[in-house]
Amino acid sequence: MERVGDDMIFEEILSRLPAKVVCRFKSVSKQWCYELSTPKFVFIHARRVGNSIQKKLLSLKENSIVVDDIVAGNLEEDTSETVTFPYDVEPSFLSIIGSFNGLILLCIKRSYNELVLWNPTTRRFKMISDEYFSRYFGRHNDTGGMYFDEHNDLKVLHINCYWDVVTARVYSRHNESWRKLNFLNGTHLGSNFYSWSPGIYSDKKIYFMVSNYWIPPGERNIVVFDSILVKDIF
Repeated sequence: MERVGDDMIFEEILSRLPAKVVCRFKSVSKQWCYELSTPKFVFIHARRVGNSIQKKLLSLKENSIVVDDIVAGNLEEDTSETVTFPYDVEPSFLSIIGSFNGLILLCIKRSYNELVLWNPTTRRFKMISDEYFSRYFGRHNDTGGMYFDEHNDLKVLHINCYWDVVTARVYSRHNESWRKLNFLNGTHLGSNFYSWSPGIYSDKKIYFMVSNYWIPPGERNIVVFDSILVKDIF
């Protein structure tokens, strides 16, 4: 009988399993823990989970965070699970900026503001904010999204609108650093009259709905961030 290679086990078999099951297999050995934590495996697993018909819906309640199952677009009954945020903070102080392949990008709104990457399934998290986020986070003024670049590096896009200026920055998970982008400079979409939606990822692009309801008759714009056109700035 032909022996099944490690590549087949990790990339073709284990990458198709739910994240909770994958976490259990990390306890098999140090080698398995390493292989199941590599950027390559995380990338393959995230792509396959993203194509699954089963999704998760995370809701911020007043005093709790609840996760429900969605199968083929329908909310499953009796699947609600309460999860614990890794920091001692009430859900009312959290703002969800975006989600991508099971990762949640949140802002903790306190006397100082912090940006957190969080995987509610594996319970893993990482604080990625720097001194730039010390200013107050506004729900209508800040947004963002996530994507993988051509090197399979997870990138986090953060867009801030303040005093009519749009500031776009990208975080590299591999380098653990932020860089400023030349994006939407000189546009009027940074005005406080405009409200930005969370970013929606599709086909290597992140889409935003930017709306103005303050000045009649109102205005709606679709802004597209093309990750392919972003050069390797790190």
